[in-house]
Amino acid sequence: GGQQQRVAIIRSLACNPRLLLLDEITSALDPVLVNEVLSIVRDLKSDGMTMVLATHEMGFATQVADEVCFLESGDILERGSAQEVLHNPQDPKTQEFLRRVHQAGRL
Repeated sequence: GGQQQRVAIIRSLACNPRLLLLDEITSALDPVLVNEVLSIVRDLKSDGMTMVLATHEMGFATQVADEVCFLESGDILERGSAQEVLHNPQDPKTQEFLRRVHQAGRL
């Protein structure tokens, strides 16, 4: 759960990495624990950690991302600032995905 995610992040930081790769770190978490893990990522960003983060947490991505890539089947469909990609998508597939995210109240 959330404790395992926090421990994994802390263990990764023990090596003093220049870059941290995070893949869907909230996908298997109870909703209560999601905010705790996302808070750690916010703190890391505040401390200047460079991260590559794969997530479906679009609201969170809007808050913390310097750059967003929207991928489908390994292809980058859109790339730009969070504002550009998440609030003014150009690709029809990105538009459809984000329409569904909006409908679900997740952005």
